[in-house]
Amino acid sequence: MTKRYSEHTALNEVSLSAHEGRIFGLLGPNGAGKSSLIRVINRITAPDSGEVRLEGHPLQEEDLFHIGYLPEERGLYPKMKVGEQAIYLARLKGLSKSDAQQRVKEWFERLEITSWWDKRVEELSKGMQQKVQFVTTVVHEPRLLIFDEPFSGFDPVNAEVLKREILALKAKGTTLMLSTHNMQSVEELCDDITLINRAEVVLSGQTAEIRRAHGSHTARIVYEGEISPTDLSHLNILEHEEREYSKILRVQLQPEEELRSIIGQLPSAIHLQSIELEYPSMHEIFLATVQAK
Repeated sequence: MTKRYSEHTALNEVSLSAHEGRIFGLLGPNGAGKSSLIRVINRITAPDSGEVRLEGHPLQEEDLFHIGYLPEERGLYPKMKVGEQAIYLARLKGLSKSDAQQRVKEWFERLEITSWWDKRVEELSKGMQQKVQFVTTVVHEPRLLIFDEPFSGFDPVNAEVLKREILALKAKGTTLMLSTHNMQSVEELCDDITLINRAEVVLSGQTAEIRRAHGSHTARIVYEGEISPTDLSHLNILEHEEREYSKILRVQLQPEEELRSIIGQLPSAIHLQSIELEYPSMHEIFLATVQAK
């Protein structure tokens, strides 16, 4: 799809797919076009060309009841009480009053925030508000969830709670889209990613496959014991580091060489703790791809 604002092109023939029951990462630097895309998906704005399809059909107004959207900017009414507001927002998503009350209470108990029920939103911290808004986003059990910087404002403990809930939603078959700059969360959670830069898709695919494709075919070996220089002479050593309780070798492999062949070339006297292929982090891939554009 394409979206323009006057002379500015926010999305230039962007095409992507988020698959059912998987977690999709929408990545890109500030100003890349991510927010414009999210607004189009939520029918806040319309594309100049192209369309959004949900489960095979063009997205309609009534489909919005099956979408949950957690924006980065807080959208809660500061003077309203937390419980009252959560029920109100749940009812806007089509739940009856009794269903809304039941589901909100269940989520508050699950996240251990029942004590906030009668507090006003303005009394809550940024992270506490984010927890409440998470509940209002998922309470109607949408088929598609869109989270824009979901970990913003969370301390490490509550960030882990949110990750746990995201994975639980995925296990139930929910499709999730995460727009985030938190590359560690992308590696931990996202099955697939699309990277947008300057209004265009510059990288797309399964997260694991992308990391493998960007690897330099190096092995990281952790061992105990002694290896003489002679034992290493036939290996292409990139780094040899000694630590208090172990030693680390980084070895450059030949294009078709496998880890099992490296193991066979190591002295049998050493105690091999681990050996694995090294892959770049999503943070490194993000920087390299954006800077190359």
